[in-house]
Amino acid sequence: MHDDLIAEASAWLAEDPDPETRDELARLIEAGDVTELSARFSGTLQFGTAGLRGELGAGPMRMNRSVVIRAAAGLAAYLKKDGRSGGLVVIGYDARHKSADFARDTAAVMTGAGLRAAVLPRPLPTPVLAFAIRHLGAVAGVEVTASHNPPRDNGYKVYLGDGSQIVPPADAGIAAEIDAIVSLNDAPRPDAGWEILDDSVLDAYLARTDAVLAAGSPRTARTVYTAMHGVGKDVLVAAFARAGFPEPVLVAEQADPDPDFPTVAFPNPEEPGAMDLAFARARTCDPDLIIANDPDADRCAVAVRDGGDWRMLRGDEVGALLGAHLVRRGARGTFAESIVSSSLLGRIAGKAGLPYEETLTGFKWIARVDGLRYGYEEALGYCVDPGGVRDKDGITAALLITELASELKEEGRTLLDLLDDLAVEHGLHATDQLSVRVKDLSLIADAMRRLREQPPTVLAGLAVTRAEDLNRGTDTLPPTDGLRYTLDGARVIVRPSGTEPKLKCYLEVVVPVPDRAGLPAARARAAELLDAVKRDLSAALGI
Repeated sequence: MHDDLIAEASAWLAEDPDPETRDELARLIEAGDVTELSARFSGTLQFGTAGLRGELGAGPMRMNRSVVIRAAAGLAAYLKKDGRSGGLVVIGYDARHKSADFARDTAAVMTGAGLRAAVLPRPLPTPVLAFAIRHLGAVAGVEVTASHNPPRDNGYKVYLGDGSQIVPPADAGIAAEIDAIVSLNDAPRPDAGWEILDDSVLDAYLARTDAVLAAGSPRTARTVYTAMHGVGKDVLVAAFARAGFPEPVLVAEQADPDPDFPTVAFPNPEEPGAMDLAFARARTCDPDLIIANDPDADRCAVAVRDGGDWRMLRGDEVGALLGAHLVRRGARGTFAESIVSSSLLGRIAGKAGLPYEETLTGFKWIARVDGLRYGYEEALGYCVDPGGVRDKDGITAALLITELASELKEEGRTLLDLLDDLAVEHGLHATDQLSVRVKDLSLIADAMRRLREQPPTVLAGLAVTRAEDLNRGTDTLPPTDGLRYTLDGARVIVRPSGTEPKLKCYLEVVVPVPDRAGLPAARARAAELLDAVKRDLSAALGI
């Protein structure tokens, strides 16, 4: 076993094109570190509908140039078999460690395979890449990003020519081509031959943001903005200037790209403490709202003053606000959301007479809804201009929520006032999440098996009226690893995270509200129910 492991690592080392990971692996081999080598060579990072994502380092279970070259070669082979020989592949990247190297390797592999490759001019938001695919008529796109993952992670996200992320069976087809690659020598990598795009693609993206806002709408809301050490600042500031909004006040400590993310434990606006600097900045200048992007700027977080201080709005709250705003503006088309998001959007769309659909989690599914006008997911993702970007877009979402805040400001009202209106009209839809991060992934599989074998019949004193194993699919959803429980006035969905070692449980309770005077009591009842559901669900999960 030891000799086989050393031989496998040595063979990998012989082909590794990166001096850093070569040195790292050579030290492990020389030290005979079987534990660490076993972790790196226990398999390969699996390519799926989220592409690739993992910790940087040497070996097939880490993100590195060797893994990326194989992924690019597999994608190129898939495209050629699909009749896309000679087609254009657009490549974007963020500012994480190794992102520029991975983008260059991808361009070299595509060029060596006889495809055309074009790389965005510098680290830019993921939605710019999603836009560029359709704008340039590409057959595929690649974004090198780990979004809001920890600093030592990176990832590889693949789009096809429709500008949306891959879904089955394309993921399996690409994965099969990757598995067929025996050696990196199977993937020629010339030193030149691809195009480095200029700013015309970014300019076209910024011009397209005009479509998000209503002509002549108020543009007066003042914002504090944090880029969370990512790539959003320059593009968002340019978009706000183009729209005529006041220039955002920047959280200086987080404004510029930094792959080490020094001020946050996790560069995700949803994580505790990530917004502390933004809140502190807002206390000094009293804006109308706080806007945050995640590091690749495809997500948008919003915070508002609530009483004497600031608080984050939940993704479901922003999703409902944007949906209501678009309805008020006369938007037509289908409203869509993933199954883990609040059912309030369905009520808003239904009352407006608009089509509404639920999809599996992820914008790879939301973006494919026929006639999509607006789509969102509770994890701070919003697609407000599907004609331009068929993916979540934190820049255009920031524009639209700031337009809404401006309109309400002109009326002497706030985003919280509109949320109150929606609660009175449709019932108070309160959501929460129970999220369990694990080191041992088997704990997640065990918890899912336990729930399948012994599904709960009562949570928080509410009877479970329907239990669905989503592995079997439904009339409207393809199979996925998840469980859905419908209760009398509540809903619970349990699923493993697709991008992190987490088990996620999405909770929603709906409490009727007779009038605005009844809101405090409804909120108290909702909080009580959510706490009780969390407690009972934790016991059922056993972790």
